[in-house]
Amino acid sequence: MMEKDSKIYVAGHRGMVGSAIVRELERQGYQNIITRTHRELDLCRQDAVEAFFAQEKPDYVFLAAAKVGGIEANQSALADFMYENIILEMNVIHSAWKNGCKKLEFLGSSCIYPRMAPQPMTENCLLTGSLEKTNEAYALAKISGLKYCEYLNRQYGTDYISVMPTNLYGPNDNYHPTHSHVLPALIRRFHEAREARLPYVTCWGDGSPLREFLYVDDLADLCVFLMNHYSGNETVNAGTGKELTIKELTELVAEVIGYMGEIRWDPTKPNGTPRKLLDVSKTAAMGWHYKTELKDGIRLSYEDFLKNPMRAER
Repeated sequence: MMEKDSKIYVAGHRGMVGSAIVRELERQGYQNIITRTHRELDLCRQDAVEAFFAQEKPDYVFLAAAKVGGIEANQSALADFMYENIILEMNVIHSAWKNGCKKLEFLGSSCIYPRMAPQPMTENCLLTGSLEKTNEAYALAKISGLKYCEYLNRQYGTDYISVMPTNLYGPNDNYHPTHSHVLPALIRRFHEAREARLPYVTCWGDGSPLREFLYVDDLADLCVFLMNHYSGNETVNAGTGKELTIKELTELVAEVIGYMGEIRWDPTKPNGTPRKLLDVSKTAAMGWHYKTELKDGIRLSYEDFLKNPMRAER
């Protein structure tokens, strides 16, 4: 287990997941947390990452840094998503191993599972079918990262673990109009529609896909829990075990924000994967459960969006 004064490096601490992990570590009394901004340390530069690890030699690493985005961003920048994510993952994981890191936790994504995987998706369905084409490049990069952790464990006896979160939302989310995920995109769209008093809002697809959402502070709580209590080559799903349609989600966001207009659907736009529910029996067996219900989490996220207007421009 991590000691309160253990040297802990959180890669990607300015992102939604990384910042939540830092908040949770501080809440639990960890006092020696190391962070670097992208300007201070470009994780895609192998020489810089090697120099950082050689100098700092962290005991524990949370690898939450990634290039992320929604359907449109993934489809329009396939090469960028694959290259940047694979390079930064390999640099961090390899340098951690070379410098004697006691334990590393790799943050993946539920999009790594096959497009038509049996539902709910168990951890052992990985690589049993073809991936969703709209985010295949990102998924391949994440699979490479978690497999590299597994292979280091097998070859060198390291204690590196991986966590696969479902759709995340919460403080420090990205509200960019084209490069954000579905929930923050809806928050921004309905906020702007309410402000402009628009009579209707048009959403992508037909609203039928089913999705699961986990509040990011709940994920951070699980990440620290797993770092202290889990070891193994198989990844760990992080979710709620609950799902709703995109149509239901859209109506819920509109309700929280107070948008009273019409919601229209554009079926010419892609839906993405039809269903992505995680089997969370592994974390349940460990005694861990999520705390934040979706409506409460959306309200907290909207408050964060309103308090941080510049974040909407990222």
